[in-house]
Amino acid sequence: MSLPQTIANVTIIGQCWNTGEIKGKVNAGDYEWCFQWHFRQGKLSVKPTLGRSLIQESLCRFLERYDYQLEVGGDYQFCLRAKL
Repeated sequence: MSLPQTIANVTIIGQCWNTGEIKGKVNAGDYEWCFQWHFRQGKLSVKPTLGRSLIQESLCRFLERYDYQLEVGGDYQFCLRAKL
C-alpha cells in the first residue's frame, strides 16, 4: 500500500543575503501560504495560520536542505507525505 502524498510548489519572491532572509509562496492542494525563511537563525514564519501545521515542518526541511541553491523567480517542488 502506498503512502498518501501531495506535491508542494514553492516560488521564491525575494532574497536578501545581508539579512539572511528568503521570502516566497508555497501551495499544496487547495492551500496557499507566504513564508519568510531566516536561514541564519533557522526560523521559518508561515502565514496565514490556516493549515500552517500541514506544511511548516516539511517546508522547513526543504529550505534547510536547499536554501543556498534557491533563486528569486525560481519555482521548486517537494513532496509531502500527506494528502491535502
